[in-house]
Amino acid sequence: MSTFDESVQPGVRGLFEDSAVPDRRVTIMLAAFEGWNDAGEAASDALKFMGRYWGSEKVATIDADEFYDFQFTRPVVSRNSKGQRKIKWPTTRITKASVPDTNVDLILVHGVEPSYKWRAYTAELIASAKELDVDCIILVGALLADVPHTRPIPVTVTSDDELVRENLNVEPSTYEGPIGIVGVLSEVGLLADIPTLSLWAAVPHYVGQSPSPKAQLALLNRLEEMLHLSLDMHLLVEESEAWERGVDELAIEDPEVAAYVRQLEEAKDTAELPEASGESIAREFERYLKKRRKD
Repeated sequence: MSTFDESVQPGVRGLFEDSAVPDRRVTIMLAAFEGWNDAGEAASDALKFMGRYWGSEKVATIDADEFYDFQFTRPVVSRNSKGQRKIKWPTTRITKASVPDTNVDLILVHGVEPSYKWRAYTAELIASAKELDVDCIILVGALLADVPHTRPIPVTVTSDDELVRENLNVEPSTYEGPIGIVGVLSEVGLLADIPTLSLWAAVPHYVGQSPSPKAQLALLNRLEEMLHLSLDMHLLVEESEAWERGVDELAIEDPEVAAYVRQLEEAKDTAELPEASGESIAREFERYLKKRRKD
């Protein structure tokens, strides 16, 4: 079980709690999207963990036909316990969990980055947020970066909302360039007068494949601090440690990788990682496009 000091870490909940209305529920929407915004699937895995932990239940979906290119984001066929075939279509699921012994409701949004009509897609999500009385939106992402796997995974928090910045002591994003659906939803949320902030984990690019439990753990730890909630993550800690040992073994077997990791360690130890920089995001966008062309 992780711990945090409420006197040191300002919380998102405190922005919306009202001492005059002690029973008021605080509703936080957390959203993650598979694709370019989700290196190692760390962001979507973090939200899946929270959904399982608090037993979230589906409250809505966004229809896939309007927003996806099925040649790129293909449906998947599987068989159930009775041997019957079932096709699972890409979609966006919206689930809700009430955190026990708190005044917090979580709305968890998990989907695949859409292919078409991003403005209509984000408008539909914001409409759902309004219907569910969402107080704040937290967008969760992960990007490939030049960081070593042997050091703590950096998590950057930014917001363009003045209330959030002043009360949580976070900076606005300075990035300019290509964006994913997370960036679009951030702007649309602010236009709808819903306080919005973004969390980005930096995943070592040389081990960016899924799963990435160390990055997932870093995101969950940061969300714990921001929401003043507790999660029992001892199994995920063990998975993270096993993942790091496995990457260590791979590095030992390849002298070039080992030398590169040492280089990253030296750079990390002598300078702070910049905020999810334009350079880092642009590099990842180029890698993403190259992978898509190959696929």
